[in-house]
Amino acid sequence: MNTVKYWITTYGCQMNKSDSERIASVLENMNYRKASNLDDANLILVNACSIRQSAIDRIWGQTKIISKLKKKNPNIKAVLTGCVLKKDRIKFYGRFDLVLDIKDLPKLPKFLGIPKKTTEDNYLRIKPKYASRFSAQVPIMTGCNNFCSYCAVPYTRGREISRSAKEIICEVKNLVNGGYKEIWLLGENVNSFKSEGINFPELLKKINAIKGNFWIRFTSPHPKDFSDELIETIASSEKMAEYINLPIQSGDNTILKKMRRPYTVKGYKILLKKIREAIPGVAISTDVIVGFPGETKKNFENTKKLFKELKFDMAYIAQYSSRAGTAASLLKDNVSHSEKEKRHRILTDILRETAAKNNKEYEGKTVEVLVDDSKNGFMSGKTRTFKTARFKGKPGLIGKFVEVKIIEALPWGLKSELCKTKN
Repeated sequence: MNTVKYWITTYGCQMNKSDSERIASVLENMNYRKASNLDDANLILVNACSIRQSAIDRIWGQTKIISKLKKKNPNIKAVLTGCVLKKDRIKFYGRFDLVLDIKDLPKLPKFLGIPKKTTEDNYLRIKPKYASRFSAQVPIMTGCNNFCSYCAVPYTRGREISRSAKEIICEVKNLVNGGYKEIWLLGENVNSFKSEGINFPELLKKINAIKGNFWIRFTSPHPKDFSDELIETIASSEKMAEYINLPIQSGDNTILKKMRRPYTVKGYKILLKKIREAIPGVAISTDVIVGFPGETKKNFENTKKLFKELKFDMAYIAQYSSRAGTAASLLKDNVSHSEKEKRHRILTDILRETAAKNNKEYEGKTVEVLVDDSKNGFMSGKTRTFKTARFKGKPGLIGKFVEVKIIEALPWGLKSELCKTKN
């Protein structure tokens, strides 16, 4: 009997990537094996993202590729899962053999005609096939209750559901015992986690107490749920990495209100000041959307001013695209594509300057790095503050902590030299 080979194409955030690890686990428990490339696969799975229309447009591109492959091999099966709006699901029926809600992942074997090897019906309890041997993504919750006007997540993943704190702690312990050095805690609104009477700061304390040498990171928090208790917990937990992604989305109060973001620019600044005072040397990244419906040049100037003032280490800048079914889709998308491009460039230029100045503080210092890649004789990895450091070294260092001395700071990284291998 020929081995059935699968290929997973993943779009979107870390949560989707984590879901793909669970998909791979289900398939490999059915004796499927990963194909070397898409053309070699008998089963193709597309794990979709619905955060922007451009993400869905990419899925249409995938359907054309799948159609060509099916002409060569009619026995190929194609499955669509992930974050897909109901309206889009209907359009994709017929283009895929199955459109599967990610929460229904345990039903995949039945569709493929394979008896289930487990009675587990909660997809988050499926043990993942981790893509990395040293950095693991651990979902602690799924869904969202915020209904930001531009976002489809509450319609694709549903309302917030937190995992059992005991299950999370058990998973992290097993990972650390297996040699994992970095644990990412994931959720669409990670700091609203609450399970078994345990809130997010309390969960962090319990994970921090696990024996072992590892870092804790998390994404993505909401400013409205970033409590003083959480700030104090991060500051006092030695395994918490000094890096926080704190989405602002806009630097203008009028636009924030239209986005249904329940905080003001002033409130965000006060929060950021608290974080920086409590956690010395913390690196802050943010998310921002340019060209939201009705965003005037004056509105954008406020975002531009905010970028200059707050001096972010990194920013994930998105150009607004309408998503059917969201509240913002009822608004006129009246900022031209060229203007969105211009605003994107302006913020990127400011970010380049502030990131370069922030990185300059690292020159001459020795810092700890978790090595994650090797290319052309050079190694690269992340510092505790999520800066990318590059230095000469051997591939055997991947997955290890090392100490490097920073030779030169660049806007998007740090030129370094290896000092010491820690483990």
